[in-house]
Amino acid sequence: MSDLLAGRADMAAGLAVRGADALGASARATLVAHDVPARLAAADPALWGPAAESAALDRLGWLHAHRRSRDLLPQLAELAAELSDLDHVVLAGAPDDTLAAEVLAECLGRPVTVLDTADPGPVRAALADRPARTLLVLAARHGLDRTTDAHLRAYRQAWADEGPDAARHVVVVTEPGTDLAARADELGAVVLPAEPGVAGPWAALTAFGVVPAALAGAPVAEVLDEAEALTAALDRDRDNPGLALGAALGAAPGEGRHTVALVPDGTGLDGLGRWAGALLADATGGRLLPVAVESPDSPGATGPGVLTVGLGGALGAGVGPGVAADVAVNGPLGAHLLTWTYAAATAAVTLRTDPFAAPAAAAADDEADSGPPSSVEDAIEVYAPSGAPADLTGALCWLLDELGEREHLAVTAYLDPRADAALAGLRPLLARHTRRPVTFTWGPRRPEHTDTRGRHLQITGAVTDDLEVPGRPYTFAQLQAAQAAGDRRALAGRERPVLRLHLTKRAAGVAQLLDTAGRTRT
Repeated sequence: MSDLLAGRADMAAGLAVRGADALGASARATLVAHDVPARLAAADPALWGPAAESAALDRLGWLHAHRRSRDLLPQLAELAAELSDLDHVVLAGAPDDTLAAEVLAECLGRPVTVLDTADPGPVRAALADRPARTLLVLAARHGLDRTTDAHLRAYRQAWADEGPDAARHVVVVTEPGTDLAARADELGAVVLPAEPGVAGPWAALTAFGVVPAALAGAPVAEVLDEAEALTAALDRDRDNPGLALGAALGAAPGEGRHTVALVPDGTGLDGLGRWAGALLADATGGRLLPVAVESPDSPGATGPGVLTVGLGGALGAGVGPGVAADVAVNGPLGAHLLTWTYAAATAAVTLRTDPFAAPAAAAADDEADSGPPSSVEDAIEVYAPSGAPADLTGALCWLLDELGEREHLAVTAYLDPRADAALAGLRPLLARHTRRPVTFTWGPRRPEHTDTRGRHLQITGAVTDDLEVPGRPYTFAQLQAAQAAGDRRALAGRERPVLRLHLTKRAAGVAQLLDTAGRTRT
């Protein structure tokens, strides 16, 4: 790390990017020669080519979203005071619409309860936690998907049982004029407008990110100030952290580095890598594979073909101890959020991708019969694809052994992120054995790059305490099973190998799978 500290840093607004020029100097020179910094700061939609221009015209609002979010602060302060007795903030919405808010609140030390899953466990736990003191924030660009509609229905029933006025317990974040805004009017709920066209991880500084965190008591005004302080650097050729980082990211594939390991350096903001990874996945269209790793010594943090990016809070020198990073990004949260969005858009210019292309549509939410398991071993049913060994160890070895030089393994767990949290330890175990990139996602969040080179491990689990969806002919467990089946069909349609493991007893199955993975050799 001493070489990184000794190198030149791009610094602005208390944020420093170090080490980027070692990889991205040539790409940066090309970007400057084409006036990209000034054009991006001016929201030029032509930067990504004619095919992307129409979408970019509508989706560059993230550049100044922090200013429009500041306009919401007086209303948010008034609302928070009015609802001060509602001290349990629950955020419900599709994963793309909740991730930025979840990470923002987590990094600010005021986490919210996030419901972006149909697993009955976290839904039941949230409903049991202070229902009469719960403020439900519904976040969606247009309308509610089936799962978020189910969350709203479950809460309305809970409030009916408790007695308080349901309308007072609901705040809606959506774009103006949407179906959801109309539904909120019918409920009598407060509606806070989101920046039109800005979605997913790009929306961190919009109402989607700011509103839930602010209602939970987080100091979002400071974050917006930190982003504003960075804006003066965005059109510069030097001392522009977003340009430096974007040039390095854009140059990485040309240097054989297709994986970006996002490593928390121990200086704070540990959850930021999850959001930055989703942003890079959106922006680069599969040219880069982002992997959020647990710590600097975790498997996959470094290695051949990996660009290691350490990230954390402000430390003056800008790096934490013991992080063998190629690039280090350190500074305040608001500056991070704007720097990473600018860098992702800049990398897309170099890579000639459309950063605002809509993600692939999910398969329809109807449950499919997966047929009988290929084998049953204690608490795990194995559903091996054609050509794979039927047993658990053999199927895992097959999945890992067949990974090609440019392939990765995507693990998606349709389970309870809290009760089954130990399963996240599967990622480093498999990464250590295969020495290839391994990602881990709690379903139904999108696995990285389902359209590109990858093999998939899907983990589902039996539900012993299901929950009815009020007014609907299905349960939460059935919704979750349908989502998992839809993902499997979508992957099969792209001819991606999928091994499914079903835990008939969750706690025992998690322990068994971790033990098996720990003993697996490739």
